[in-house]
Amino acid sequence: MPIDDIIISRAIIEEYSKDLVDSLEVDVIIAGAGPAGMVAGYYLAKEGKKVIIFERKLSVGGGMWGGGMMFNKGVFQEESRSILDEFGINAKLYQEGYYVVDCLEAVSSVCAQAVKKGAKIFNCISIEDVMIREEKITGVVINFSAVGIANLHVDPLTVRAKVVVDATGHDCEVVKIVKRKLKAKLFTETGDIMGEGSMWAEVGERTIVENTKLAYPGLFVAGMAANAVFGGPRMGPIFGGMLLSGQKVAELILNERSS
Repeated sequence: MPIDDIIISRAIIEEYSKDLVDSLEVDVIIAGAGPAGMVAGYYLAKEGKKVIIFERKLSVGGGMWGGGMMFNKGVFQEESRSILDEFGINAKLYQEGYYVVDCLEAVSSVCAQAVKKGAKIFNCISIEDVMIREEKITGVVINFSAVGIANLHVDPLTVRAKVVVDATGHDCEVVKIVKRKLKAKLFTETGDIMGEGSMWAEVGERTIVENTKLAYPGLFVAGMAANAVFGGPRMGPIFGGMLLSGQKVAELILNERSS
């Protein structure tokens, strides 16, 4: 059977456009398709929520792909083992309480399972602004990442959601937009972004879960963005906290929606 180039192009444009139009109003928008963002998307979609994840890069997975210093192995603690099992990720017991996984398997497994549950991931899209109504975040403003890279003046589009999650990692990009453009006071001790501390895995892994919470009306933080906003240390190439943070923010949102 001959292959028609125009049919190929039409299929891509039509199907992508359908997905994008269907995603203009959703339950949850997640900024960042790192491990925390995708795990959150998985658990939310699993419970029937309409979830979209915007990732500014071409690839998903955040820093997990590179493990530690590009040795693509990641360490997970005992508390996160049940999540690894749920995603079908092989975990090798290194010594009591420490498991080692192949980072490529971990990222690809989390991504695949999140998508299969119904979370829609749009890569190469950046969030450049937020929607706010009555002092509550009600959506985001998006553009193709290439527009920003090329410094083009191209107007963005808007997507509405009941809840937004900033899972953009160290840069906490959505929260920074809220601070810069709205001059808003956050739900932190200082009202500002408190900033992450130097690496301390033990404390960082604990506080990343503790700091996974509402940062501003309508806006949760998860993953490394949580420690960046609420002031916890970075934890390096141990990734259990990322999964636990994604799971926790999903639970918080589900409980909030059901209350």
